[in-house]
Amino acid sequence: MAENEKNTEVKKNDAQKPEKAKSDKPSTWNRIKAWFKSVKSECKKINWASWKSVRSNSIVVIVCVVIFSAALAILDYCFSGAIVGLSRLF
Repeated sequence: MAENEKNTEVKKNDAQKPEKAKSDKPSTWNRIKAWFKSVKSECKKINWASWKSVRSNSIVVIVCVVIFSAALAILDYCFSGAIVGLSRLF
């Protein structure tokens, strides 16, 4: 009778422990392929700007950069001249 109790205890303990099943997770390569497929499908949903729009916006950016660079160069020249002038006073 004691043996029967031990056997039922062992069976109960075995039933409580979940068995380690093989993971249902896909392989690394399959996950990489799925990621690239999703990236491709998302890129198809993008509203790409027209070439005319890109060109005009690029010209605006280049002109602004040139103007601000010229203004910064003028300010740099003025401030450096002022510093040199101040150093001559002292």
